[in-house]
Amino acid sequence: MSKQVILSVNDLKRHFDMGHGQTLKAVDGISFEIYRGETFGLVGESGCGKSTAGRTILGLYNKTGGDVLFEGQSVHDMTEKERYQFLKKAQMVFQDPYASLNPRSTVFEIIAEPLEIHGKYKTKAEMRARVNELLVDVGLNADHANRYPHEFSGGQRQRIGIARSLALDPDFIIADEPISALDVSVQAQVVKLLQRLQREKGLTYLFIAHDLSMVKYISNRIGVMYLGHMVELTTSARLYDKPLHPYTEALLSAIPIPDPDIEESRERIILRGELPSPIDPPSGCVFRTRCPYAMPVCAELKPKWLEKEDDHFVACHLHDEAVMKRPDAIPDAVPVASS
Repeated sequence: MSKQVILSVNDLKRHFDMGHGQTLKAVDGISFEIYRGETFGLVGESGCGKSTAGRTILGLYNKTGGDVLFEGQSVHDMTEKERYQFLKKAQMVFQDPYASLNPRSTVFEIIAEPLEIHGKYKTKAEMRARVNELLVDVGLNADHANRYPHEFSGGQRQRIGIARSLALDPDFIIADEPISALDVSVQAQVVKLLQRLQREKGLTYLFIAHDLSMVKYISNRIGVMYLGHMVELTTSARLYDKPLHPYTEALLSAIPIPDPDIEESRERIILRGELPSPIDPPSGCVFRTRCPYAMPVCAELKPKWLEKEDDHFVACHLHDEAVMKRPDAIPDAVPVASS
């Protein structure tokens, strides 16, 4: 049975004019597909552009270039009526539950707002029944509907945000770092809630995060971003077992292993230097200024997006046979294992 593509991102760019002739290239040409029913993880350091990518995919930001297709239709070329219908199918859970909920509105008003806008129910009684149902779905009580956001903990507020995103029975949800502002003890509860809702409602997720260990737990496939670019994409299991990009290797080496003997003996990869500015990114490969395997050719050529194995993509000269035959392709260190 072939997989059905629900979302296709093609060479997507989102640049911001900073004035004085400067342009911040937050997202600079990323491409990937998301299959119906899966969780696609998007990871990278803070400032890599992953949250901007999520907002641009949903149309909250205008694109600078490229395209986003949802069920074959361009998100950024929709008419007002088409976008109205699109937002019934695609919703977002925001990172900060403290900032994403109106403090002057009750939980009922927050969750009922999209129902009212889209005219889903004729009477307030029907709407209240739906809100109560959603609260129970996310592990809260119907009694919570009359309270205000400040009366809840961070985890409970995020559950309210999830309930709001589910109000219109969407097919696709972008979860933008939905657990990063929560206590560690609460993070697993929210992730398990998202997994249960996915099973019960057939949801598709774009799960944005910087915590690779959590992304591995929830995602079917993972894309790794660095400074506005996608550097690697493959299945969750393969990314952890056989990373191809040096940046992915470094991220994985930072994840602690719950075995003191293994943790003590393994070597963590420390990236040199600071994350460059997306206003003035390095030439060629944007990762070269921090890469332990950087070569002279890396400053000249931008790496190609290659499918090195079935459904395993990477943008790195170390895995481009044509580039590695050049005389200036001499790694500073021993390169990662090539497939």
